[in-house]
Amino acid sequence: MAFLMNQMLGDKLKSFTGGGEDNSKEAADGKETPESKGMSREEFEEYQRQLVEEKIQRDKDFATRKAERANLRVALRDKYRLPDSAQDSATVQMAGDDVDLPEDLAKMVDEDEEEEESNESFFNKLQNMDVDALKTKAQATVTEIKQTAEEKCSLM
Repeated sequence: MAFLMNQMLGDKLKSFTGGGEDNSKEAADGKETPESKGMSREEFEEYQRQLVEEKIQRDKDFATRKAERANLRVALRDKYRLPDSAQDSATVQMAGDDVDLPEDLAKMVDEDEEEEESNESFFNKLQNMDVDALKTKAQATVTEIKQTAEEKCSLM
C-alpha cells in the first residue's frame, strides 16, 4: 500500500517539499567515491582492494565447499552403485584433485561403511546357507509335528 501511495504522490510531494536535491557525494553513475565514504583516495583504494580480495576468498571457499559436497555425492553414488552425475564429476574436476571430504562427512561415510560391513556378514551368511537343506529340514519338522499331533489328538 505504501508503495502505491509513493508512486502516486511521490513526485508531487518532492516538488512540494523541495525534494529534488542532488546528492553530491555520489558520482553521476551511482558508484561510490572516496568522498561518499569519507576517506582519502589512498584509503578508498585500499578499501576497494580489500573488498575484492575478500570476495575472491569467499568465492574460492564456496567453490571448495561445493566441490567437497560433489565429491561426497560421487563417493555415495559409487558406494550404492547409483548412476554417475556429469555435473558432480565436472565440479570435482574443476576443483582439482586436492578436494577431500570434510572430516565430519568422512566420519559419517566411515560409520555407514562399518554398519554395512556388519550387515554384509549377515547377508553373506544368508547367501551361503543351503536353502534346499533348510527346506527339507523344515518339511521334516512339519511332518513330525503333524504326526505327533495326530497321535495325541483324537479329532485328527
